Amino acid sequence: MEIVSGTLNGHAIASMILTAFALFLFSRERIPLETSSLFVVVLLTIGFTLFPYTSAEGVALSPTSFFSGFGHQALIAVCALMIVGHGLVRTGALEPVGRVLAKLWGYSPFLSLFVALVVAALLSAFVNNTPIVVLLLPILVTVASRTKTSVSGTLMPISFATILGGMLTTIGTSTNLLVVSVAADLGLEQIGMFDFFVPGLVMMGVGVLYLWLIAPRLLPTRGALVDDDSPRIFTAHIYIPEDSHCVDCTVREIIEKTDGNIQITRIRRSKQNYVFPLPDATVRAGDRLLVRDTPSKLKEYESLLSGKLFSSGKVVDEENPLTAPDQHMAELVVDRGSPLVRRTLNEIRFLHSYQVAVIAIHRKGRVLEEMPYGIAKVKLRLGDVLLIQGPGENIEDIRRSGQLLVLDATTELPHSHRAHRALWVMAAVIVVAALGILPIAISAVCGALLMMFTNCLTWRDVQRALSAQVVLIVVASLALGNALISTGATDWLASGFVKVAAYLPIHGLFAGLVLLMAILTNVVSNNAAAVIGTPIAISIAQQLGLPPEAFVLAVLFGANMSFATPMAYQTNLLVMNTGSYSFMDFVRVGVPLTVILWLTISWLLPQMYGF
Repeated sequence: MEIVSGTLNGHAIASMILTAFALFLFSRERIPLETSSLFVVVLLTIGFTLFPYTSAEGVALSPTSFFSGFGHQALIAVCALMIVGHGLVRTGALEPVGRVLAKLWGYSPFLSLFVALVVAALLSAFVNNTPIVVLLLPILVTVASRTKTSVSGTLMPISFATILGGMLTTIGTSTNLLVVSVAADLGLEQIGMFDFFVPGLVMMGVGVLYLWLIAPRLLPTRGALVDDDSPRIFTAHIYIPEDSHCVDCTVREIIEKTDGNIQITRIRRSKQNYVFPLPDATVRAGDRLLVRDTPSKLKEYESLLSGKLFSSGKVVDEENPLTAPDQHMAELVVDRGSPLVRRTLNEIRFLHSYQVAVIAIHRKGRVLEEMPYGIAKVKLRLGDVLLIQGPGENIEDIRRSGQLLVLDATTELPHSHRAHRALWVMAAVIVVAALGILPIAISAVCGALLMMFTNCLTWRDVQRALSAQVVLIVVASLALGNALISTGATDWLASGFVKVAAYLPIHGLFAGLVLLMAILTNVVSNNAAAVIGTPIAISIAQQLGLPPEAFVLAVLFGANMSFATPMAYQTNLLVMNTGSYSFMDFVRVGVPLTVILWLTISWLLPQMYGF
């Protein structure tokens, strides 16, 4: 084989050192990824401004070219697709899928897991996988609670299935879009939306079978965050206003009004004054009765006593702006990673931030005998379940945000009448791009605009859909790739890789590239691994005289194998909290899956491309 050595100069060395430093920063959990990304871009622009670079051909590298990532077609496509995908979530277009899976689980959990894995994977081929995981999380947690099974056997496989599904099309993940776009920038023929669907389908099939039959057996059985008190018993305060017919009634009389069902634990008269609920104790206006019961019973007591459930320092009544015609109740779990753990509702300004009221609390394995300062000042613990009340739209916003876990089937919201519009828009984006009528960047932007024209989204929704972290990591990765390519560092790295693997057969060298990408993506950002690896892969293929498309796909599939660590992908972190997984759980399940997929694609692609 002929090896072309790349020239190594000071700027190339500096670019490689900065790239290594950037990968180190991207792997630091304590440093926000967006901060590290912006820092890398700033270092590049300052460095090439102070030390200008001109290639051997006399072409000067402009420092401002490192900002071109902000206008790169790949980033535009990624952002537009995030907006269109948010339209599907915002209108509830995916809700029927969740409801069907929830019903199916009651018949056969074993087969239902397989169906859920396949559905999650196929949806992820066209929609960002984070909202898909957010959609399925409460369903799986609720099913586990009802069936008294461990949720840990399902959440990680679902997260991995969405990653597998993202390998099917160019729009499956931002990583795919970046690889395809960078390859096109380097002169390769544009890879179509479904050009690697077949190898992706093989990878998905192999991976789903592993996740269905083997992965649950490798995962430890851990108790669910919520127990199976179905329905759960909550502790709440019922406020007695001046116009209540219970004013000046005795505790005995109040108990009689509820047919002897209500259990009053304390009567809170002021911050310092408590009254024990003796039968002859008199209830006054302004008192708060500490009671325990199911959500439906609490609402019944509220009506029978002409009282109001008291929450977060406010009475939930017609004067409270939270009250709306579509009031719903739901149960919210304080899980790992929740902003509520070891904090009070007042500390995070829950009522103001989420526009729903917490009206009761359930604590697993313990009865809350008193809440001396009210629910708003109770220090919350892992596994606590909060009963919340508010407009259905606000509760759905909380559930879809993924920050807090709202249990499924607590509230039923109507299917949005705009859901079919969002589905048509998404379908149009996919079909137009797949047929080559418009590039994906243009069709996705048109789709985002249509989402707003059809009232599926507002500009506020658009702001929520976009992620500063995704934008900046893409820009930083493109900037690093630009520096490596322009200074000749990629050619040098490629020739070095070929020399190291010179004694290996071509198949071994190809497998080594896939493995390198798989390792890199589990340590640093998969987007960074993809953008840096693509030009190196193309250079290797050119030096060996082999089809560069095969090596580009090696980078694409390798950079998507984000299974071995929780920080490798955002959905891994999402299920890690809820499923109570440890770091080693991901290693135990993710490493074998990575090895299986690595061997599969390392054999499959050379067969398809004939080398």
